[in-house]
Amino acid sequence: MSELNDMLVNLTGEIDTIMYTYILVILLVVAGVYFTIRTKGVQIRYFVDMFKHITEKKHVKEGEKAVSSFQAMMVSTASRVGTGNIAGVATAIAMGGPGAIFWMWLMAIFGAASAFVESTLAQTWKVKNKDGSFRGGPAYYIEQVLHQRWLGIIFAISLILCFAFGFNGLQAYNTASSLEHYFPDYATNGMAVGVGVFLAALTAFTIFGGSSRISTITSVVVPVMAIIYILLALVATITNVGSLPSVFGYIFQNAFDFQSIFGGFAGSCVMLGIKRGLFSNEAGMGSAPNAAAAASVSHPVKQGLIQSLSVYIDTLLLCTCSAMMVMVFYVQDPAIATALNGIPLVQAAVNNSFGEIGIHVVTFAIWCFAFSSIIGNYFYAESNFIFITKNKMALFIFRLVCVVVVFVGACNSFDLAWNLADIFMGLMAIINLIVIIILGKWAFKLLDDYSAQRKAGKDPVFVASNIEGLPQTECWNTLPEDLKDFEPGPIEEFAEVVVDAVTTPVDE
Repeated sequence: MSELNDMLVNLTGEIDTIMYTYILVILLVVAGVYFTIRTKGVQIRYFVDMFKHITEKKHVKEGEKAVSSFQAMMVSTASRVGTGNIAGVATAIAMGGPGAIFWMWLMAIFGAASAFVESTLAQTWKVKNKDGSFRGGPAYYIEQVLHQRWLGIIFAISLILCFAFGFNGLQAYNTASSLEHYFPDYATNGMAVGVGVFLAALTAFTIFGGSSRISTITSVVVPVMAIIYILLALVATITNVGSLPSVFGYIFQNAFDFQSIFGGFAGSCVMLGIKRGLFSNEAGMGSAPNAAAAASVSHPVKQGLIQSLSVYIDTLLLCTCSAMMVMVFYVQDPAIATALNGIPLVQAAVNNSFGEIGIHVVTFAIWCFAFSSIIGNYFYAESNFIFITKNKMALFIFRLVCVVVVFVGACNSFDLAWNLADIFMGLMAIINLIVIIILGKWAFKLLDDYSAQRKAGKDPVFVASNIEGLPQTECWNTLPEDLKDFEPGPIEEFAEVVVDAVTTPVDE
């Protein structure tokens, strides 16, 4: 059995290396730079607008089941903010060196432009379900704009393999491996099986409750766990402020060590930074648009901006939190730090700053991150499964299979899980990046429409007929005359208070 596993690890590793080294890296960089130039840096110049649109409450027609902008962002953030923010960052540092952090930061900034384009396209060509809710994503805009349903099906299958099987198996594995600190033989004493049963039961309870339960749970879990983790990282960084010059010195020195980079590019800080960054923030990958399409907003560009913000939250904020804690440990105890990888490295880093209590907090964060990510991933997979078939029995069986995958994933191989997730992610990202480069012109025209209305002092409202030549849409053909206000819940109300504090000028 171990020989078969080793063979699969080697095979998937070779495929993974070829896909990223020769195809995906080029596409990611080209797409990010191209979209940044064509949108005139939309991810930077409209940064404040991102916060303003989080708490949008209107634009819900009678008979529609509203998912607010905030809820849609939380679903996408739930998928982005997984154990990749913890284990992935630690793996990138351990395997590629501290310079991987810099390349993750850079890819997040350029990737936010790609996230804007794909999410704007998803909002534009979303479709309405019978219950009044919305769904959409790359498979939908591929079919409606390119008229290539077969390619949409290929993308949908790739996403399902990536998220329902690859990523969710990986999240379950990382959750189980977080117990290694407490139970060194967890993999053989039944603990992994117990974790699998527990996670599978929670997953079943949530996904069989439908999209409303998914959005409600993620709207609570994601903000709470993010705040706890950010506070933990801030305290760890501030209390070790004396180590920060060395931390940033290591990061930038390693990031531009070109002799080391080009001597082994496939395992360099550049490659590991891009791979782990993409795994974490998913910009351009075609996943977050599935959540963006579910929101009820007055203009597609608003969700595009919100999804750009989600990329920043994931990589520039949460991944940086993990990176700082690991790098402080890296500077203070390099002998031990360089011998560890993944979750154990993060736990050792937190133990270095806080002692045993810090490990308990991080372990709790890992469980929250993993569960919310599993739920967000399933949301994407279901939307694409429905694109392929709307058969209710098939959907029921699919949900059961997804629950089983979570259980099995808790006992999966670490290397094999990473490789499979990378391959599935790479395949869907290649398809989506090519498509959004082709269709990006429509996102640019919608951005011009948004900018013109904003400049005129209006709250931008989109009607498809305003864009000459725009391919037919299902949801944007009439003026929103029959809109009513969406009643926010307590989480949305709290978000509105925070956003007001962030966006209100000091002199007011």
